[in-house]
Amino acid sequence: MTKENILSYIDENKQKFEKLSKQIWENPELGHQEFKASKWIADELEIGGFHVEKGIAGLPTAFRGIYDSNKPGPTIAYLCEYDALPIGHACGHNLIGIMSLAAGLALTGIVDEKGGKIVVIGTPAEETSGGKVTIAEQGYFNDVDVAMMVHPSQYHLKSGTSLALEALQFDFFGKSAHAASNPDKGINALDAAILTFNNINALRQQIPSDARIHGIISKGGEAPNLIPNHTQTRFYVRRETTETLIELVNKVKNCANAAALATGCTLEISNYELGFDNLITNQALSNIYTKNLQLFGVSESEIREKRGGGSTDLGNVSHKVPAIHPYVKVPDSPYLPHTEEFRDAVGSDAGMQTLSLGAKVLAYTGFDIYNDPKLLNEIKEEFRTNVKGS
Repeated sequence: MTKENILSYIDENKQKFEKLSKQIWENPELGHQEFKASKWIADELEIGGFHVEKGIAGLPTAFRGIYDSNKPGPTIAYLCEYDALPIGHACGHNLIGIMSLAAGLALTGIVDEKGGKIVVIGTPAEETSGGKVTIAEQGYFNDVDVAMMVHPSQYHLKSGTSLALEALQFDFFGKSAHAASNPDKGINALDAAILTFNNINALRQQIPSDARIHGIISKGGEAPNLIPNHTQTRFYVRRETTETLIELVNKVKNCANAAALATGCTLEISNYELGFDNLITNQALSNIYTKNLQLFGVSESEIREKRGGGSTDLGNVSHKVPAIHPYVKVPDSPYLPHTEEFRDAVGSDAGMQTLSLGAKVLAYTGFDIYNDPKLLNEIKEEFRTNVKGS
């Protein structure tokens, strides 16, 4: 098998992959509700000769498809995302899932020839509770050598870093009273919520430049004439690494504790979503991807560096196995993800061009690893040094 076989396969099945991507785009489903999208992708894997296990890690819309040569060799995992935002597929997950699907299917020939396994894993709810966190914790990457996916963007971006994240929820409990007749009989839980924001704002001067704290009041009271007896705030707290995040999280908790003490409220602290580790890009693997991207006419000057900013549950995977999360450009689309304009772009013909390019580069990258054992040794040595040895 050669790389030309990969091109032929993806081009010959272009209409099928585009139809499936648009079908997912036209039927957006929120995290852990992606019953249609996960079934459609899993069905294609079964048609392609993969053994598919559905509902893995206790997640109804997660799956794992395995194509096993029954010969020794690398195990490469391609990760599918397919959850939408409330405004639809404004992050392009309709492309991500199908790019990984197409790459996995395109490589069955090289696995038959060289040995090893291809694993395509369906990972729900990246936008919220992070299905990859649970899947990684339950050991589904323990026998994987390399994990990768590619994300649509307004630019070509190398796999870089992401911020570690913790999702904090503060519930304040006070005492109801009439706000005009007997306010002195009440304990105002809304005051505690507002003081928490004020305390955090005072904290900002003393936090590092890589830190991010942003939140909302998710429950603020029932009526203006009633002293609120229960309020709730939710925050994302982020830092460059999981280790440095711990100190900042404790400071934010202290801000809430101080607000509860000042107002006489009681406080309950919880996590409303799973936390994400920071992404550790495997540079050896990233270099293979970047070289393959250039084979498709993308010049070195067109490929930008990616630094921090957001968070992803692929971070948790990258602490388990060598991983990359590059970005591939949607042609003629200067729009940022999580906007209506980007949503429309990833469902357009331009988005379908991105699907084809991303799938081919992912498959080429996997081909190189199956074809040259030295590459996998370099990838694993870097991982042992930078992750396991840290």
